[in-house]
Amino acid sequence: MAVLGSYCEGNSSIAQAWVQQGFQPCFFFTLVPAVLLSVCLLLGALQSACYARCGRAMEPKYIPRSRLYRGQVLLSLLLALQPLGGLLWQLGGPGRLYGYMVLHAGLWALSWAAAVALLQLEHTRVLVRDRTRGHGTVLLLFWALAFAAENLALVSWRSPLWWWLSRGPHVLLQVQFSLWLLRYICTFTLFVLGMKAPGLPRKPYMLLVNEEERDVENTQAGRTTSTWKDFRRKLRLLVQYMWPRGNRLLQGLVLFCMALMGLERAINVFVPIYYKNIVNELTGGAPWHTLAWTVCIYVALKFLQGGGAGATGFLSNLRTFLWVWVQQFTNRQVQVQLFAHLHGLSLRWHLGRRTGEVLRSVDRGTSSINSLLSYVVFSIVPTIADIVIGIIYFTSAFSAWFGLIIFMCMSLYLTLTILITEWRTKYRRDMNTRDNEAKSRAVDSLLNFETVKYYNAESYEVNRFNEAIRKYQVSEWKVSASLGLLNQTQNLVIGLGLLAGSLLCAYFVTEHKLQVGDFVLFALPHLYEHMVKDAVNAGDLRLEAGRIEFENVHFSYVEGKEILHDVSFSVMPGQTLALVGPSGSGKSTIIRLLFRFYDVWGGCIRIDGQDISQVKQASLRAHIGVVPQDTVLFNDTISNNIRYGRVSATDEEVQEAARAADIHDRILSFPDGYSTQVGERGLKLSGGEKQRVAIARTILKGPRIILLDEATSALDTETERNIQASLAKVCAHRTSIVVAHRLSTVVGADQILVLKEGRVVERGRHEELLQKGGVYASMWLQQQAGEDGDGKECGTEKAPGSSKGQ
Repeated sequence: MAVLGSYCEGNSSIAQAWVQQGFQPCFFFTLVPAVLLSVCLLLGALQSACYARCGRAMEPKYIPRSRLYRGQVLLSLLLALQPLGGLLWQLGGPGRLYGYMVLHAGLWALSWAAAVALLQLEHTRVLVRDRTRGHGTVLLLFWALAFAAENLALVSWRSPLWWWLSRGPHVLLQVQFSLWLLRYICTFTLFVLGMKAPGLPRKPYMLLVNEEERDVENTQAGRTTSTWKDFRRKLRLLVQYMWPRGNRLLQGLVLFCMALMGLERAINVFVPIYYKNIVNELTGGAPWHTLAWTVCIYVALKFLQGGGAGATGFLSNLRTFLWVWVQQFTNRQVQVQLFAHLHGLSLRWHLGRRTGEVLRSVDRGTSSINSLLSYVVFSIVPTIADIVIGIIYFTSAFSAWFGLIIFMCMSLYLTLTILITEWRTKYRRDMNTRDNEAKSRAVDSLLNFETVKYYNAESYEVNRFNEAIRKYQVSEWKVSASLGLLNQTQNLVIGLGLLAGSLLCAYFVTEHKLQVGDFVLFALPHLYEHMVKDAVNAGDLRLEAGRIEFENVHFSYVEGKEILHDVSFSVMPGQTLALVGPSGSGKSTIIRLLFRFYDVWGGCIRIDGQDISQVKQASLRAHIGVVPQDTVLFNDTISNNIRYGRVSATDEEVQEAARAADIHDRILSFPDGYSTQVGERGLKLSGGEKQRVAIARTILKGPRIILLDEATSALDTETERNIQASLAKVCAHRTSIVVAHRLSTVVGADQILVLKEGRVVERGRHEELLQKGGVYASMWLQQQAGEDGDGKECGTEKAPGSSKGQ
């Protein structure tokens, strides 16, 4: 018979969570059932109250009779009774029976009994307004946490306090290991069955009741089908496009791209490790040759990985380049098969469809398959691999607490992402339907324009199209709002995980259990999560007029030091906005945000009503020309540096742009003319010459939006006056934003914003701001007084091949 002991083994404290290379069983088997019971009782009570108030009992004929559902119930009951059986075995054995074992058996049984009650509730009752299928969030979360807890026990594999089969010959240890294996299999099976939901109707309940609306409702039911339905069939359908049959070359490219992706994952592990080593060697006084070798390895890894300022690394660029051929194969296969399928459909089908709707579906389907394949292969799979690697590495190199934090954070992250994405899918489908309707209505109306003219129905057709667009925009708003909820939820989970891990790591550093470099190692991987990336399904910027809007924008480069505070303004198409203010007021930051070098921390930036964070960066930057404050040129000829604005430009176009920038005559005075080499970073040119080359480059690009970041700051007064007329000509009929140091250059701006400490303190035209007598007027008076005191400015510029020149 077992002997009764204290609550924990060896009179230890439950507060000792980690002992002898693993969780203390007393702590673990107290925490896990307590969490499960809390989730099931608290959230389950809310769900039960909701069903009691807003639900109804299903008629028996509509309740599914499924063997898999009975299997769900039996597995849940088996899990509820399993710890009680283990407790009885413990009582009959020679070991000791501790208090935590009794508590674990009771809490565990209660939690699974509550889960069975919720399962039965969802099987027999339904919400009246429910239009979806599948289990509720509470049960899915409960099964996910239960399975995660059994996986978490593996962290204690090396601990002698646990009962793994390989740790001892005693029959009691073997029984306990067998019980854990049983729990592992049962919780995994329940989690998988939970995604299928065999005990719930395959259609929304109200569709089963309203049989007279079968045709209409079946169409709606198809729209609300779970994304995970027939997942294996959908996956097999996608794989055939990723693996080109019969083409050995493309198959080899697929394998090589997979190998490159695996190499990227390994490099992502070693980059922060070597960064940690650099910090430790610097603080520990390591010899120079050791430090230099570590730095060289780190830089080489960073070259392969990329990262700085959103730049991609060598491996990523190579993989993207090679994957183009596979993507083209996929694109061709999808379009050809879809085209053949459309021709194979019956005349009845074609007579019942609109051409515009069909063409829109074809375009969207083709692009979606390409995007989905790339996202699954190069985003989802690598992310899962990074999570597994992170858990293993931090558990072995630091302690199991860090692995636990990452595991819990990522489990919650993935669970919430799946649940919210499943919920918002119906909004996305509705938006696609509305988009099809709008496009088909437009095409149908234009194909029948003669009939429209005959009956003088232009206004009627315009109103119909306007109504279709309005419905589409309502659906589009729902998609955007639900996406914002998803992003905020993900951000909250990551932030909480980072906070917990950083506090724990900092504590270990203060206790001298870890080094400073270890803290850098833990925090560094999180730094790369905030890189500017294109959103999933991001489209091209549709530039129409060039209206720019900043709405309540907040931004900071580092946490705790906000650069922009609630900045709002609008620039109408063709207008010029000037940004003035002291250094550090946030003028150049606004330029960088509009060019999307960074993403805003709050608020929104729009161009022609489109949020720039939801469009592709390449399409955004293709419409914007920038003349920066500090110009850097390539070590090439002046002609090629100007041609960089548009690489297909002819020599005549290059020279015309140079004339507009007031540098053509200066270039001709050089011995080699336009073939003059400018040197490394353009060092052979003076500051004013480099700036004019940058202006010519932007003129050649011919963008609809122009950003001038103190573009004439490096020019002397005379040259500045000469070039202002050229800039005015270039900016005419284009939306432009000018960051100005000399206020005399922006007196003709349509609107001037005065920034101070990241806030807009004044706005208006030049004359209006002078009359106010505020910050702008004070700056104007100071600059006028300075110019009067210094006299006329002059400057010399060094030209290639000469010692002096204007």
